[in-house]
This record gives sequence, C-alpha cells and structure tokens, in this order.
Amino acid sequence: MSKTHRLGDLQLAILRVLWRRGTAAVTEVHKDLEEERGLAPTTIATMLVKLEKKGVVAHSREGRRFLYRAIVSEGEVRSTMVGDLTQRLFAGDPAALVSHLLVEHEIDPTDLERLREMIALQSEEPTRSEEPSRQDRPTRQDRPSEPNKETRP
Repeated sequence: MSKTHRLGDLQLAILRVLWRRGTAAVTEVHKDLEEERGLAPTTIATMLVKLEKKGVVAHSREGRRFLYRAIVSEGEVRSTMVGDLTQRLFAGDPAALVSHLLVEHEIDPTDLERLREMIALQSEEPTRSEEPSRQDRPTRQDRPSEPNKETRP
C-alpha cells in the first residue's frame, strides 16, 4: 500500500508550483505564491524542508541554490488524500463520498452526464472477483509444448 500524504493548503500550493515548473528554487516558488499567499521566502523555505522530510520533494544543488522537485505525482497525492478522506469521513465507503458530493454540491448537467458515462464504463469492466484468479489462469505446464528439436525430421 502506498504512503498516505497528509498535506496542508500551503504544502499543496507549493507542490502545484513544483509540478508545473518541474524544478524550482525557493525564490521561484515564493514569486509564484507571493501574490496569492503573501508569505516570506523563509516560510516557503521552511515548508520545502518539511515537504522533503515527508518524502514528497527532493532537492539538488546548483551552485549556492537548492533546486526542489516533487518526487510524487499529483495523481499519487490526490489518490492517497481522497482515500484518507473517504476512510476518515465516510468509513471507507466511496459511494457515501459520491452521494455526499451529489447532494451537497451543485453539479452542472454536462458534468452529470460525464459522471454517468464514467459509471457506465466502470460497470462494463469486470470486477476483480470476476477476473480469473491466478490459479485459474493457464500455466506453462497447461500450454502445449513445442516438439523437441532433436525429434524433428
């Protein structure tokens, strides 16, 4: 199982800068977030160190600067954070999460249609219980063997 990423708003904002840029120095991350957040460069530097300790960013040295890069994808972070949210708030029931979103939030008809299509596609795919188990799959022993080269005419 993958590690759960519990990140605050500022940490996510910093990661979004790194995902967009690839690599960035503290000054570049600060510049990207300054208007929105109004934080000191030292705050950004502190958060990058914390993110590195959490194992979501890494740095390399370029002269006297540290260049930071995300070492987890946006998809990984989203997946683990939504999984954690589902577990903590909805007792691990994804249907309860979806139901909550449908009831509590106004959803555009176009988005609803997209959701219907995704549900239909998901319903068409075999579930893991319907897929052949490893023991039911043909093995090398079950396949016809090639004739021995020595016995060929």
